[in-house]
Amino acid sequence: MHFLWPHNLWWMLVLPVLPALYLWLLRRGGKPALVYSSLRVVREAVGRSWRRHVPPALVFLALALLLLALARPTASVPLPWAKSTIWLAIDISRSMRVADVQPTRMVAAQDAAKAFLGEVPKPIEVGLVTFAGTAQVAQRATLDRPSLVSAVDAIQMQYGTAIGNAIVVCLAELFPDHGIDLGEMTFGASRRAPARGGLDDKAPPKEFKPVPPGSYGSAAIILLSDGRRTTGVDTLEAAKMAADRGVRIHVVGLGTPDGHTALGDGMAMYLQLDEPTLKHVAQMTGGEYHHAGTAEKLRSVYQTLGSRMQVSQRDTELTALLALAAGLLLVSGAGLSVLWFSRVA
Repeated sequence: MHFLWPHNLWWMLVLPVLPALYLWLLRRGGKPALVYSSLRVVREAVGRSWRRHVPPALVFLALALLLLALARPTASVPLPWAKSTIWLAIDISRSMRVADVQPTRMVAAQDAAKAFLGEVPKPIEVGLVTFAGTAQVAQRATLDRPSLVSAVDAIQMQYGTAIGNAIVVCLAELFPDHGIDLGEMTFGASRRAPARGGLDDKAPPKEFKPVPPGSYGSAAIILLSDGRRTTGVDTLEAAKMAADRGVRIHVVGLGTPDGHTALGDGMAMYLQLDEPTLKHVAQMTGGEYHHAGTAEKLRSVYQTLGSRMQVSQRDTELTALLALAAGLLLVSGAGLSVLWFSRVA
């Protein structure tokens, strides 16, 4: 715990004086002993004697909290991500049918993705991008987990591996006002998507200044691939775009070193996992790289990422919380005093 105004902690020295003052008032206000005609009356009086100390004790605790609040304490509190988005980018290239990861890479990836959706807290939106020779949004970011599960189950494998395109599509969804256009990046300005009505009345892109990698805490991309880029935007160019916007990319490399040769179609080099590039993507963006050679390892990776994204440590000022607690204690003390003794003080 830290304090924004630590000099106000000196007021805490007043606290030891208050119990002493309370005891002095009790002795000063003492009354001569009374003669009771019944022992039952005495027992009831003794049984209720502890009540007289409860309201002052609550007031004492309230004052202690208020004096502590004067120092404006802050603490690193684990809080659920607010208005956060996670994009899953899943490789659906033809090599995902290889069975070196049981039952197949694709089925293992689907199962792990659905398990991940069960781990992510409900307040966090999740979107799904699938990529092979092209990249497309299979499900926009949503809190609707059943829709996401349906999108994962509906995946169909295709040819090619455009890893860079997948990253760009995710960034375009995260930053719609940055003017990120995959068609323009791939084919030039002539292939920009036309505006409605046939006129290019699209608002100019919002200017942004590059920020430190990994500094954007409201979003993250989890990229899963089992091969290397064969088409589309350069992978490292796309990773640089993410790094400049502070978005972390956590990369999962799927498959065994020689599993790609099982297809036997003469394209082993293009189906082989490009770990150096994928590791570089994670390093550039402040993310992590994980290799998953089995279905169990893949599920473990997703669970690890999910648990790390559940909460974030944020420095939070506790002044208002302490003041609220002190107010509740004061009200409780006054209420009990009225209930038991028909007076506030």
